[in-house]
Amino acid sequence: MTAYRLASIPGDGIGVDVTVEARKVLDRASALFGFSLEWTEFDWSCERYARLGSMMPDDGVEQLSAFDGILLGAVGFPGVPDHVSLWGLLIPLRRAFQQYVNLRPVRLLPGTTSVLAGRKAEELELVIVRENSEGEYSAIGGRHNAGRPDEFVLQESVFTRVGVTRIIRYAFELARTRSSRVCSATKSNGLIHSMPFWDEIFAEVAAEYPDVHSEQMHVDALAARMVQAPDRLDVIVGSNLFGDILSDLAAAITGGLGMAPSGNINPSGEHPSMFEAVHGSAPDIAGQGIANPVAQILAAAMLVEHLGETVAAQAIRTAVDRVLDEGRVRTPDLGGADTTERLGTAVAEALG
Repeated sequence: MTAYRLASIPGDGIGVDVTVEARKVLDRASALFGFSLEWTEFDWSCERYARLGSMMPDDGVEQLSAFDGILLGAVGFPGVPDHVSLWGLLIPLRRAFQQYVNLRPVRLLPGTTSVLAGRKAEELELVIVRENSEGEYSAIGGRHNAGRPDEFVLQESVFTRVGVTRIIRYAFELARTRSSRVCSATKSNGLIHSMPFWDEIFAEVAAEYPDVHSEQMHVDALAARMVQAPDRLDVIVGSNLFGDILSDLAAAITGGLGMAPSGNINPSGEHPSMFEAVHGSAPDIAGQGIANPVAQILAAAMLVEHLGETVAAQAIRTAVDRVLDEGRVRTPDLGGADTTERLGTAVAEALG
């Protein structure tokens, strides 16, 4: 029996609530499909920041480096600025572990409806490949002349040939396993240096994949296409900022952020990868037992699939589909009155 060491960081707000259910489903899947999980939980969160002044300890990266994978809950809570919580935990882990792929699959799940009228499930299935380690999310810059009329800030972007090439190549390789279609998000008509550079590398990589249909669109036009003709899209690749925005839009048109998982992936396997729901910590409903755990459960499925347990991962996704399609157990956001725990239990039981 293969044994995996997994780190759990429930985080803040409903991240704690939904991570409990995701772990429940993973534990059930491991028992059914012949592998074992050894969990270690870390209390790294905004609550820790309020107590100790840091989101995680100084040796946090070293502590996590020995694990096979990381399941992360939502991070963020009132009183702690977003840039503090993100740059104190999530972004340092992504960069230390070279998780340069942020993979966000989105699809219209059974038993749910899209805000786009008349769209069927087969028209609403795509994946965002977001560059996760550089681009617009750079710490280079500063604030100057604070409080004066001439106050200004500088925020620099960083695009390297290595970073851009590897994320675009990842998107093309992924497309070969799907519909062989890739669309690149750009804004080269406005960003005079970074996006023409991105476009040039996209063209170079596309030439290596003559079997994959490729196109590029300005990000604003691409956002419009996602709403007007999502069936014309499959794999979308974008920079850190563009991928972040487009993936939330994609989730919104396929049932909402409560249904969308994501993975921060180190493709080489040299370092652990980290999986999380796309949604935030929703402090207004934290601890009430009404949060939808589906996104975190699907993130857990991505985790075990990344570890090679593909049968278990597909079984989890099938169980989620079955429960949602039956419609007997639904949290309030889905029009029901069931609890987070009840929906998580229903998915675990649907595994067999």
